[in-house]
Amino acid sequence: MASASTTITSSFLSTPSSLTEKPSSFNQTLSLGFKPRHSISVSASAAPSPPPSYDLNAFKFAPIKESIVAREMTRRYMTDMVTHADTDVVIVGAGSAGLSCAYELSKNPNVKIAIIEQSVSPGGGAWLGGQLFSAMVVRKPAHHFLDELEIEYDEQDDYVVIKHAALFTSTIMSKLLARPNVKLFNAVAAEDLIVKNERVGGVVTNWALVSMNHDTQSCMDPNVMESKVVVSSCGHDGPFGATGVKRLKSIGLIDTVPGMKALDMNTAEDAIVRLTREVVPGMIVTGMEVAEIDGAPRMGPTFGAMMISGQKAAHLALRALGLPNAVDHAGNIHPELVLAAADSADIAEA
Repeated sequence: MASASTTITSSFLSTPSSLTEKPSSFNQTLSLGFKPRHSISVSASAAPSPPPSYDLNAFKFAPIKESIVAREMTRRYMTDMVTHADTDVVIVGAGSAGLSCAYELSKNPNVKIAIIEQSVSPGGGAWLGGQLFSAMVVRKPAHHFLDELEIEYDEQDDYVVIKHAALFTSTIMSKLLARPNVKLFNAVAAEDLIVKNERVGGVVTNWALVSMNHDTQSCMDPNVMESKVVVSSCGHDGPFGATGVKRLKSIGLIDTVPGMKALDMNTAEDAIVRLTREVVPGMIVTGMEVAEIDGAPRMGPTFGAMMISGQKAAHLALRALGLPNAVDHAGNIHPELVLAAADSADIAEA
């Protein structure tokens, strides 16, 4: 790993500056005494959208046998399970960091990626901002990632605001899941790790509802998914949180999981990206799970570190696979996105 400094880059970092000057989807003057830097206006006389190409009053579906529906769902899902029984990268957790990691990693069409998400609805806490509010705040220069995703925002001096966090989550999922080398297994839990000779080599899986009911039913054995790399993006501690690093501690591969410290946005986001790394052979930790293993502060309702930590994890995974990556190679980058050493032993202080 780099000993001095690590530089993260990808195609989004060379985005023309004109793309950062996107009009905002905000269309009002904020009541806090400032006006969105970018705004769009909608004319009341705008031409209406064309009607559907079919008659809504006489609409009729083509006939189908119920068994065909069952076979199509079952065949495709079972094919995916067979395909990813031995895969390149398994990402555990489809929150903002996990999705960002999968998006960046899947740009290489030769890398086969499985995403494991215990919830029916992926996205983690990125469907809303803080305290169940709608807006998502992203500190610069992480807004370059939003430019690549073509997500509109309201731009301020040092940060940008997406009018609803769901715009980020739905956009990155729609772009990511359309790629042929990615499969999302939602409502599936990672119950354990595969470990051989002190190297992580995959995950033990089960239906999430089964995992939640082991105490109420007789033995319900799991399945497995082997991989060359596991990226753990399980979030901070909670019912399903930080499960990757907590399991590493319980089997003696790491000594401590001190837990995240109290909130400090400015310290936290830099620390999360800096400390994103391969913590044991075969397993990379990203997102808020990094704070749990390193005792970094929590960041609260800002999301840029989740995106960039996920991107960094993707390039660390590429490096582990022996593929070209931005951790080892500095290309045409924005100078603000030079990160501290990934293998730094420093523990962030609150």
